[in-house]
Amino acid sequence: MTPHLAQLQHITRRQFLRTGNLGLGAMALSSLLGSGSSSASSAASVVGQPHFPPKAKRVIYIHLSGSPPNLDLFDYKPELIKRNGQDCPDDFLKGRRFAFTSGVPKLLGSPRKFQQFGEAGIWMSDAIPHFHGLADDICVVNSMHTDQFNHAPAELLMLTGHPRQGRPSIGSWVTYGLGSENTDLPAFIVMISSGSQPSAGRNAWGSGFLPSVHQGVQCQSKGDPVVYVNNPPGVSRDHRRHTLDALDAINRAQYEEFGNPETLTRISQFELSYRMQASAPEVMDISREPKEVLEAYGAVPGASSLANNCLLARRLVEKDVRFVQLFDWGWDFHGTNPAEDIRDGLTNKCATMDKPVAALIRDLKQRGLLEDTLVIWTGEFGRTPFREGRTSGGGILGRDHYPDCYTMFMAGGGVKSGYRHGATDELGFGVTENGVHVHDLQATLMHLLGFDHERLTYRHQGRDFRLTDVHGKVVKALLA
Repeated sequence: MTPHLAQLQHITRRQFLRTGNLGLGAMALSSLLGSGSSSASSAASVVGQPHFPPKAKRVIYIHLSGSPPNLDLFDYKPELIKRNGQDCPDDFLKGRRFAFTSGVPKLLGSPRKFQQFGEAGIWMSDAIPHFHGLADDICVVNSMHTDQFNHAPAELLMLTGHPRQGRPSIGSWVTYGLGSENTDLPAFIVMISSGSQPSAGRNAWGSGFLPSVHQGVQCQSKGDPVVYVNNPPGVSRDHRRHTLDALDAINRAQYEEFGNPETLTRISQFELSYRMQASAPEVMDISREPKEVLEAYGAVPGASSLANNCLLARRLVEKDVRFVQLFDWGWDFHGTNPAEDIRDGLTNKCATMDKPVAALIRDLKQRGLLEDTLVIWTGEFGRTPFREGRTSGGGILGRDHYPDCYTMFMAGGGVKSGYRHGATDELGFGVTENGVHVHDLQATLMHLLGFDHERLTYRHQGRDFRLTDVHGKVVKALLA
């Protein structure tokens, strides 16, 4: 007898009822609702109950991989500009380590032109002209800070609550808590632009120790929306249905024998994939959009771009996809080549980003979706107020990684609009007012979705885990 079967013999009736909630609870609810759906389908799509009425029902999370230079976009520092080229003060260097800088670096004031916009007077640079008209619609946080200064650990901390692999991502926690409102599309969809995955890799949307049904599904804006979503040559849809029915019978027999909840996940994912063959191509076809909408986003049907992905994000939340995560590579402005220069390089990169993101927010607002859709725009950390060490002697201007302060913004979904939160010192080295840690942002996000972040937990290896680990507090000043 295998060790697993030997262990099953010693499980009591009480233990079975307590630990078998994924299958039994879903089947019971399906029976009570009279839905007629299979237990596997119910297990994947039953909508959870938030702890209190949510402000947001869905999330579009835009992550700029590499992290944009906050001091050249949103955090205006005239004193730093005045002291450009001077040695960095010793006070800011003592006991500090930086990713690529040693010795005494030179301060780097922003070469960008800044203005204040909106009733709140939010500072923005000339690198993001399409954001200027959003000042009264967004909630800017100038006082973000994190614990990590390398890309992968910082992205993991931001997106999973922990700097090492193995924890569930934010999208997985959200779908674990709220379930899905669309049975024909995944509750958590991921799209990547600029040709590279984030440094954290697939862990950035993995389900960790949560049931794998909550893992993000990567889609593409070019080619098949999902890899292998279409049947191979010679396999008809009827043949595929016959094959899935056979697999369903085998998996159900296995579930009845072993009771592994992951078997239910396997069944539900096979069925979802079958339904997606009909639903995904339609929702992912942006050529159906009017010409003026495509032009507003800068989207081109058939291309692979952040513009296309922003438009797809709007189409997906219209279909009640719960969590849409967009990754855009290329924001690591060290200054090692002209594309990473905070002058023309930043202008060119922002031109691919600020227009579609601004169009997305305006489009959601015009359609009445922004009120209950939370849009998040951020990187994983900030950039230094001094020149990056490796490039300090050249003509290209770049900045090193910096965890102590950076800027992000949110829109819709219950956050204040036209609001600026927090502040940094006159040189941009540290938070001086209303600091917001990564865990605080996560706690606030969960609050907007109707959850007490301390109570949304999952028991694993003998302890209860949560997105915010043992940290985090809701930043109530950000709430509308």
